[in-house]
Amino acid sequence: MNKWFKQLGLAMALLFSAVSLADTAPAPAPEAVVAAMQAQQSEYSQLWSELKEGATGYTTSDSQFHNQPINSYDPRVLELRSSWLAPGLMLALFGMIIVFALFIMVNGISKLHHGFSGKMVHRWSKLDVSIHWLGAIPCLTLILTGLTLLAGRFFLQPWVSEGFWATMVYFAKQVHNVMAIPFMFGWLLMTLLWAKNQLPKMYDVKWFMVVGGYINFGPFKGKHPDAGFANAGEKMWFWTFALFGLVISASGMLLLFPNLFEPSRTLSLVSLILHSISAIIICAFSIVHIFMATVMSEGGMECMVSGYCDENWATQHHNLWFDEIKANGTLKYRKA
Repeated sequence: MNKWFKQLGLAMALLFSAVSLADTAPAPAPEAVVAAMQAQQSEYSQLWSELKEGATGYTTSDSQFHNQPINSYDPRVLELRSSWLAPGLMLALFGMIIVFALFIMVNGISKLHHGFSGKMVHRWSKLDVSIHWLGAIPCLTLILTGLTLLAGRFFLQPWVSEGFWATMVYFAKQVHNVMAIPFMFGWLLMTLLWAKNQLPKMYDVKWFMVVGGYINFGPFKGKHPDAGFANAGEKMWFWTFALFGLVISASGMLLLFPNLFEPSRTLSLVSLILHSISAIIICAFSIVHIFMATVMSEGGMECMVSGYCDENWATQHHNLWFDEIKANGTLKYRKA
């Protein structure tokens, strides 16, 4: 035991001796410090030049892009995301809400000219209603969480503590990742099952020319253009959702599962930009869709709650479809 104490004492003595010598050692001359810093800076500059010319690193990974030390994309792409896309998403959400609120204040809503008939016509199956909400609820959640991640620093971070902001970002990211999967399933099912009723027709042109009959003043007042199962506005929303939902889903898969797809850094950034642009477009159209279904069109929301619509609503907004189901014998009323 004494042997171990002697060795420990000797080690402590050597340590204190080294510290004492270090304290008494002369400080390096300022010229030497400057020369060392210049040499280090020159080394870093040379390394940076080699990296920009395409020098690669070493890694044990077999991925195609893991030996790429730096990104090679145009740095203006980052400015696009921070300076334009983030405010754009805010404008798509809050701006469209303000526009529609002002429009309804001036124009009013589209009321049923003959009131509610009390006869409820079958329009959507229970499966269709479920598919709608499978896509709709995640879509709204993704818009709100995506807004926090992309533009929250503008409207939320300045007003809260750093701890609360960090918690909000973490929570938004986790919810965004989880809700992406049901959104993709909802988007896929809606696109595949509903496309047959969304094909454009010649009478859709007239629908746009009179703004669907939703204007309550001037030469448009009282106009109710022909419409099939889906009117022209609904068709435009459907194909917008189908196209940009595809972009959002594809880019989202790359961002959500990078280890599976192993995209390059540049492809990841491009995916992020396309993801944000598509989100802005879908967000703006979603606000229009929500307002039209819940506020603007009297009786419209009932369709995606029960799957039935009032007979007067069907004849006013989708007359060709109502005539068709009467003619072919598929008209069904809800039993009392």
